[in-house]
Amino acid sequence: MQELLIPTITSRVELDEFEQQNIESAVQWTISRSFKAGEVLSENFIKLLHARMYGDVWKWAGEFRKSNKNIGVDKYMIAPELRNLTGDCLYWINNQTFADDEIAIRFKHRLVSIHCFPNGNGRHARLMADVLVWKVLGHPAFSWGSASRFNAGEARAAYISALRRADDGDIQPLLVFARS
Repeated sequence: MQELLIPTITSRVELDEFEQQNIESAVQWTISRSFKAGEVLSENFIKLLHARMYGDVWKWAGEFRKSNKNIGVDKYMIAPELRNLTGDCLYWINNQTFADDEIAIRFKHRLVSIHCFPNGNGRHARLMADVLVWKVLGHPAFSWGSASRFNAGEARAAYISALRRADDGDIQPLLVFARS
């Protein structure tokens, strides 16, 4: 925890609380603004949103990871893969390749698989998908299982299952979960 900006944090519960407060602040920031597709689908915005989500807690917030992990692309491939993804997504939007929800979910799924940052990639990718579908494409933000009959444990299991199906090429369960 040497990368923490708040040295008084001593437990995972405290860390989660500080991160959640920072994330809520980032969500409020997105709510109060309007964005164009080219702005959201840029390396600068992707880094800026991550910094807004974690910048009051972690020193590395908004900076691409500098080491390889057991998930994600090689650290040297983050920027090129991100350029490919943002370019693909702009193409999907401009050519109506997929329905709007599917564009945002495909973007989120690939973004999290790149694994740009040391931590917070899943939460960041979900908020990016929300910004894209709501602020750029004009539809309600996703509920990510919160509107369903699931309890937290069941919702997480359903989300993980949907992610695995998407990893295998079946995006439909993730689309359904995002709106549940």
